[in-house]
Amino acid sequence: MLEAQHITYQVGRKRLLDDVSLSVRPGELVAVVGANGAGKSTLLKTLSRDLVPTQGTVLLDQKPVGRFPAPELARRRAVLAQQNPLAFDFSVYELVMMGRYPHFEGHPRPDDLAVVDYALERTGISHLAGRAVPTLSGGEQQRVHLAKILAQLMSYEEMAHPQLRIRIPKYWLLDEPTTGLDLYYQHSLLDVASELTRRGYGVLAILHDLNLVMQYADTVLLLKEGRTLAFGKPTDVLTADSIFDAFQLTVQLIHQPELDCPLIVYTRPTIPVPLTTPL
Repeated sequence: MLEAQHITYQVGRKRLLDDVSLSVRPGELVAVVGANGAGKSTLLKTLSRDLVPTQGTVLLDQKPVGRFPAPELARRRAVLAQQNPLAFDFSVYELVMMGRYPHFEGHPRPDDLAVVDYALERTGISHLAGRAVPTLSGGEQQRVHLAKILAQLMSYEEMAHPQLRIRIPKYWLLDEPTTGLDLYYQHSLLDVASELTRRGYGVLAILHDLNLVMQYADTVLLLKEGRTLAFGKPTDVLTADSIFDAFQLTVQLIHQPELDCPLIVYTRPTIPVPLTTPL
């Protein structure tokens, strides 16, 4: 299990996170939601060891993440960041192959090549393998980075045996993974994440579309100004009252027989919502 225990992260006098706790269990997709500046990306960065919390502890299988050697940690968890700048014009294939670096020294083995081919195919970018990544659209680049983290964690045995449930848990940490993706690929990405949870992975994803959260998440953490507003099942956390508290928007939750979850619909006011909050 991946756990954040009473995490506080402070810069100067500003607390970006204030006593936040959550857990990501194997087989579970946890969504983190909240308004801009609520602390979502800061929380993910503490979980991934990019930031050291001011207070609190991040544990992976009851061991502080700081005690894991970097190669071992790279084989146990992969991170899809908001921004993925490249210093060189790597091809799609080269970049996805970088995900395999924690698994070999010197030259990739046939198993590594097979996993990379699988990741390209599973994310629908095999036809882009020879293209330079900077020449792709934003959505295509996002899928390339998704393929990279898929290749980073997946073993050849998992690829060869799709029904295999992994023995040692692994974790995906996704920071706004649907950014730049059209509707088809938003669902495709979350289908991949859900497939991994069925294999025993744990997935944490920062998402803005609350309807996607309702459809795919097992658990939701709702943040407001760096603090936990609610944590639990989507239908318990994403109520009309909590959404208004977090986003200052009035919504209705519509239940339809065809859906397993309610549909969240924004109720447009007669007076337009301002882009800035009046003083």
